[in-house]
Amino acid sequence: MSAAPVRRRTRGVQRVRPGLYQLLDALDGEPALVLGRRTDVLAGNRMAKALFADFERMPPRQRNYARWMFLDDTARSLFVDWEVQARAAVESLRLDAGRDPDDQATAALIAELRERSREFAHWWEQHRVHRRTHGSKRLRHPLVGELTVEYETLCLPGDPDVTLFVYTAEAGSSSKRALDLLASWTLSGPGGDAASRDRREDGRRV
Repeated sequence: MSAAPVRRRTRGVQRVRPGLYQLLDALDGEPALVLGRRTDVLAGNRMAKALFADFERMPPRQRNYARWMFLDDTARSLFVDWEVQARAAVESLRLDAGRDPDDQATAALIAELRERSREFAHWWEQHRVHRRTHGSKRLRHPLVGELTVEYETLCLPGDPDVTLFVYTAEAGSSSKRALDLLASWTLSGPGGDAASRDRREDGRRV
């Protein structure tokens, strides 16, 4: 007797509460990202966009941290410790997949990454699962040079599928000076933050 086909389902659209957007804006000097299921990037403040990438400018299906990490060349050049960060993304994605194995969007993302990235396919088969609640990232930023940021993750009790990532640098360090320089550049750079607020009306990821 053949096995019954796996019935996959699509979960509802994740949306960011207005209060969480206000919190992102209040963390103005520190990069902050909001990630949802399967590492979808739901929102980011101006510093996160300047430090990492402006996910809101990407097509909706591409606003995913793991996808960006493996399929975007800018991510590979940005992270000095790319392999460490990429492995972490795989392990977090596997944790999400294990919690909701029948989610159609998660399965599609994993299939795409396995097909298009040999590194992802290799690390996926190792079956390592881990959620990092804090740590560091080493970057080589095209505007401000090398810096190291520490991150803390904040899970929201009212929405367990949403995680806030906040990135900081040690006071008085060269990394902190680099972040301050980046913050100054984003205030005077093209586009400003008003355009990103307009884009918040776009639909969130499924």
